[in-house]
Amino acid sequence: MKDKIRWGILSTAKIARTQVIPAIKQSQLGQVAAIASSDKNKAEQTAADLDIPKAYGSYKELLNDPGIDALYIPLPNQMHVDYTLQALAAGKHVLCEKPIGLNVRDAQRLIDGTAQYPHLKVMEAFMYRFHPQWQKAKQLVDDGALGGVRNVQCTFSYYNVDAGNIRNKAGGGALMDIGCYCISFPRFIFNAEPERVVGLLNIDANFGVDALTSGLLDFGSGRQATFTCSTQLEPFQQLNIFGAKGRLEIEIPVNAPNDTPCRLFLQRDRIVEEIIIPITNQYTQQVDAFAKAILNDTPVPTPLSDALGNMRVIDALFESGKKGEWAHL
Repeated sequence: MKDKIRWGILSTAKIARTQVIPAIKQSQLGQVAAIASSDKNKAEQTAADLDIPKAYGSYKELLNDPGIDALYIPLPNQMHVDYTLQALAAGKHVLCEKPIGLNVRDAQRLIDGTAQYPHLKVMEAFMYRFHPQWQKAKQLVDDGALGGVRNVQCTFSYYNVDAGNIRNKAGGGALMDIGCYCISFPRFIFNAEPERVVGLLNIDANFGVDALTSGLLDFGSGRQATFTCSTQLEPFQQLNIFGAKGRLEIEIPVNAPNDTPCRLFLQRDRIVEEIIIPITNQYTQQVDAFAKAILNDTPVPTPLSDALGNMRVIDALFESGKKGEWAHL
């Protein structure tokens, strides 16, 4: 039995170079064995910069490498499902970046495609769930520290008007790139799916994708979530969970730093308690959890059914935005 997963990185995307590759290198259960790019020079330069043993000038070469156990796929959204299925056909486990695809049809196609590979693991890379700050938040909610939770509010934004950036092209946009987090958060907290949603999307005239999107998610039984996400606002992120007897604020819900502690703020009876979460690399936690599922042949922590659920909400928000009315799930 292997004691470490040999990872291949399918793309030289920034998130791979700056977050996931360093995280795997810190992992106790993984090692980066190869990287591929459609531009061989980029692959070789990245391999040299990050001390990766092998570099390939095509994705197919990496897929066919028998020395690779699992692939991390940070390709553009429209390539996620096709390359995940190709990786499975090549006998590789897959950790794929969010969102899992472009729509529900994509997500279902992936789920259907995995049926013939029951021995292989596939997971959508929502790394936030592996950070102790989120595990603490979920514990507080589940233990009733806030009373009955009724509302989750999230704001997430950054500023990017680069026409060449993949986020400003078809398949990108605020909702797909960062709004998917704002949808995942309340689904995780409520452990439920919304019954209906309303979306308000401002489409950039030059890029043709949403640059500012707000949403209202109705989870029924008096539970709701609201969010705003944007690719053209001052960078900011924050999340608040409101209950009948308390409020919990996650200061940095998505891009939690791996070099300083994180903070939660628990408010009850108008008294605010600061909760310090020790330094953790959430990407390392994620790849280790995925590696354990491979090595122990156990289910992945976040199944593809969750990815399908998130995609359903994204589709419904787009539908609502076009029609100007509630979209029911």
